[in-house]
Amino acid sequence: MGLSAEQIKNSLDAVAAREPAMAKALDAAGYPEPRIRERGYVTLLRAIVGQQVSVAAAASVWRKLEDELGPDIATADLLARDFDTLRACGLSRQKQSYARSLCELVEAGAIDFEALPPDDEEAIALLTQIKGIGRWTAEIYLLFAEGRPDIWPAGDLAVQAGVHKILGLEARPSEKETRALAEDWRPHRGAAAIFTWHCYNNPAL
Repeated sequence: MGLSAEQIKNSLDAVAAREPAMAKALDAAGYPEPRIRERGYVTLLRAIVGQQVSVAAAASVWRKLEDELGPDIATADLLARDFDTLRACGLSRQKQSYARSLCELVEAGAIDFEALPPDDEEAIALLTQIKGIGRWTAEIYLLFAEGRPDIWPAGDLAVQAGVHKILGLEARPSEKETRALAEDWRPHRGAAAIFTWHCYNNPAL
């Protein structure tokens, strides 16, 4: 469960109290809507399916997987299918490798989505053991599915562009600079990230 509207508002108000530029942007753009995903392996499987394809293409593949495996898409059922069956659903060889890595780790009990490490960096390290899951995807999962309040995906180009816009910087900051600029926003950086996406293409700013 992601951050609620109330949590986002309270966190952004706390950041705005420290950062005048954030307060100004918040007055202009308003509070963002929550971004919530379901907790569990299915959300990461969806992320794998959606990599490097359009939203429509990903939705088509997902429908075929549901038709083949049922709406729950159980890990054991996916692992039991052969290459050609999953290929017919639209999963490339590479994505099948990623999906199997995810399902195998869940089946082995190596990843329990109901009990990920409470430390954010430890949770990211665990999730990135899955083939095809990088730091950004792990961070997005922890923010949208678990509602962790201080996740800051500084490598996200839209977050960098949002920070550029909100703070009125001369150029879009690098990942390292984006991380440093938000240090004073702890422990509210998750809401700040959601706000940067809200501001990225917002004509009010």
